[in-house]
Amino acid sequence: MTGLHLFSRLSSRRSDSLSDATLTERRVSDLSNKSLHTYHEPNQDAPRRWVTSFKFRLDPTIVGKKKARRNRAFVVVALILALGGIAVLVWFSLVLTLIDRLTPTVPSNGLQRIVETWKGPADSVALLSPWPKDFSQGITPVQCHSHNDYWRSVPLYEAIAAGCTGVEADIWLEGGDLLVGHGKRSLSPDRTLKSLYIDPLTTILSNLNANSSTNSSVGVFDVDPSTSLTLLIDIKSDGNATWSGLLDQLAPLRSAGWLSHWNGTSKTLVRGPVTVVGTGNTVFDLVLAEEDRYVFFDAPLNEIAQSSTYTTENSYYASVSLSKAVGVVWPWGPTDNQKQTIQKMISAASERGLLSRFWSIPSWPVSLRMRLWQFLVDSGVGMLNVDDVVQATRWNWDWCIVAGLVLC
Repeated sequence: MTGLHLFSRLSSRRSDSLSDATLTERRVSDLSNKSLHTYHEPNQDAPRRWVTSFKFRLDPTIVGKKKARRNRAFVVVALILALGGIAVLVWFSLVLTLIDRLTPTVPSNGLQRIVETWKGPADSVALLSPWPKDFSQGITPVQCHSHNDYWRSVPLYEAIAAGCTGVEADIWLEGGDLLVGHGKRSLSPDRTLKSLYIDPLTTILSNLNANSSTNSSVGVFDVDPSTSLTLLIDIKSDGNATWSGLLDQLAPLRSAGWLSHWNGTSKTLVRGPVTVVGTGNTVFDLVLAEEDRYVFFDAPLNEIAQSSTYTTENSYYASVSLSKAVGVVWPWGPTDNQKQTIQKMISAASERGLLSRFWSIPSWPVSLRMRLWQFLVDSGVGMLNVDDVVQATRWNWDWCIVAGLVLC
């Protein structure tokens, strides 16, 4: 019994030791598994596999130093691209918001409806019937000159709709008629001085003055009917041959009393709703030969200070190319000497009662053009020569360029 009891106890102890060994192995195994899969609290969600895989790819002890360094570089580049993309999206969102906020509202009136529906020269008169009683409602006249106005999608009307008080037409004597265009190759039989300018202006003024309660004729701008619209005629063909044709074409406006003119008898300047100025090949002696002058001369602005020839008796504009006046204007703006020269010319023209005008203003870079426009206006220029009439009259020039982007 004793021997059996002893054997039984030894067997029991051996079994217990085996159980302890097994339990120890299981614990070691569990700890090993936990170390491999990272221990987490009972209430904590297990990390996704891709996170673990991502960490392993950046661990040099697992993937090697070279591969880990390369993977880290990829991560940095990806982050930079992502942040850059977000920055670009934010920037574009801000720009679009600025454009929406800064874009000037388009007035609703007869002029604007004509601009939107005009298709050809025949429409310049056809679209005035029936007469739109709100023709120029809400348009404030601005002392700007629509340079090469005939190039616009809608000659005459776009400039007036923007508020510009001056328009320009280049004319050629061809087959007894005065065709409008910059060069001979651009001429067309239906684009004449009469169809694009004389006839529509005659019709417009006829309607505006039909029920006028004032003794004097009213002009095209409802806000300020006393404003005179300047029609600059740039004669491209022979000046002597073209002169009589020009006077004949102006007859309807002259006979109705709508043209500004110099009264040779009373020696006075009579203001009218339209003022015609001749430039280009216009012969100054032919202007002087008319006792009652219905066409004024575009005097050379750079010669005004040295000559007493040009006065309000014979001239209205005083113009010069900006480059001819001051030389090359670099992108960073005019020099102090150039500014002084410009201001002296403006003052000289003003003292003679003439409207100063600088043409050939650089259109690029836009920032230079805006600075020149602002400087000319601040200096008291008589007429601001512009190619973009909407940008010149409706946009806030201070917000035309934002973050290097041209908004206007």
